[in-house]
Amino acid sequence: MTPHVIEPDPQAGAAVKAADRAHVFHSWSAQGLIDPLAVAGAEGSYFWDYDGNRYLDFTSGLVYTNIGYQHPRVVAAIQEQAAKLTTFAPAFAIDVRSEAARLIAERTPGDLDKIFFTNGGAEAVENAVRMARLHTGRTKVLSAYRSYHGATSTAINLTGDPRRWASDNGSAGVVRFWAPFLYRSPFYATTEAEESARALQHLEDTIAFEGPATIAAIILETVPGTAGIMTPPPGYLAGVREICDKYGIVFVLDEVMAGFGRTGKWFAAEHFDVVPDLMTFAKGVNSGYVPLGGVAISEKIAATFDKRPYPGGLTYSGHPLACAAAVATIQVMEDEKVVENAAHIGENVLGPGLRELAERHPSVGEVRGLGAFWALDLVKNRETREPLVPYNAAGEANAPMAAFGAAAKKNGLWPFVNMNRTHAVPACNVTEAEVKEGLAALDAALTVADEHTA
Repeated sequence: MTPHVIEPDPQAGAAVKAADRAHVFHSWSAQGLIDPLAVAGAEGSYFWDYDGNRYLDFTSGLVYTNIGYQHPRVVAAIQEQAAKLTTFAPAFAIDVRSEAARLIAERTPGDLDKIFFTNGGAEAVENAVRMARLHTGRTKVLSAYRSYHGATSTAINLTGDPRRWASDNGSAGVVRFWAPFLYRSPFYATTEAEESARALQHLEDTIAFEGPATIAAIILETVPGTAGIMTPPPGYLAGVREICDKYGIVFVLDEVMAGFGRTGKWFAAEHFDVVPDLMTFAKGVNSGYVPLGGVAISEKIAATFDKRPYPGGLTYSGHPLACAAAVATIQVMEDEKVVENAAHIGENVLGPGLRELAERHPSVGEVRGLGAFWALDLVKNRETREPLVPYNAAGEANAPMAAFGAAAKKNGLWPFVNMNRTHAVPACNVTEAEVKEGLAALDAALTVADEHTA
């Protein structure tokens, strides 16, 4: 792809910014305190503003542009579908909808062969939980602290980070537990084996005290994303699968962020040789070009609704434009070996590069990740592992991370910053040269974080 020639147009940028500030209500924000960047365009792994500043995007949008911005084959597929059939109600059989479902089902593990389409990840979680409750006749759902499952009613109650607090009405039948995270172990473990065993015992104890016969589902992000990219230790997810089977609990894996090549596999579950009963997806299924998500459903749960109507649906379920984008994206990922590239980049370029940065920067406490899915845990002190900023810090308390983020942007890198972490989550088809460019910018920005270490 030939790099786009950037022609600055500050006047146009000012007009875009003014219209935004007058009329757009932004997510997760105090509206009067934000200053959104006016974006003029994007291509591949980069985007640029109206002043001519070009940024290497190490966020992939919100970890969804797995094939980068403006891939010409996917853009063409959307255009062709718009000319053929722009939209149609979900009750009908539409060729592109069927093809998208087939291609997704071919790549999901085990017998997850039925696909229920939604508009995004939160709705996928909502419907997966509804299916589990109806299938089991039970109400409670167990979810982990350090998790994010979406912002709709049930999904936000399942979420384990502070974004839940303002909307946590306690009516969703949600019980939280601690999932494994050795670097900040809640179980005082010193090895991955200890962490896995103790986390599984804690989960089973929680089930015992909550009442196994009251629990419909356990939902876990296969590799937690926004919460910190904590790859589960060997044996943990298999152990959860066994616990679910023991008590008749539906096992739901949330692959909204980790799926479609992000970890160097089509789905992160493949790393752990585990098959859930339900799997949610979105984001990378079509690189976010048109909103699309869904639930991949096992044969056992699908059979529940063979003669019994499923009481759920969406007007735009399986929207033709979104499905056309999904079909083209999956074909691009196959033809251009995007999943293989993510695995290669993670193993040979990004992972080693981040670990080399950690050796030189005292602010880096831990490096963890897979594929194109990495996190740097930034600390004040490596020995105590005290986070660089407090949990859920804001304002002056968050100044060290704000300074780090500003330094990254000054060096042409748009970083993913959350609490005391920065995540390195470029497009899955990122090149080695682009990763090295990003590592150089991170190197410079980490010198700013180092100033706040003890």
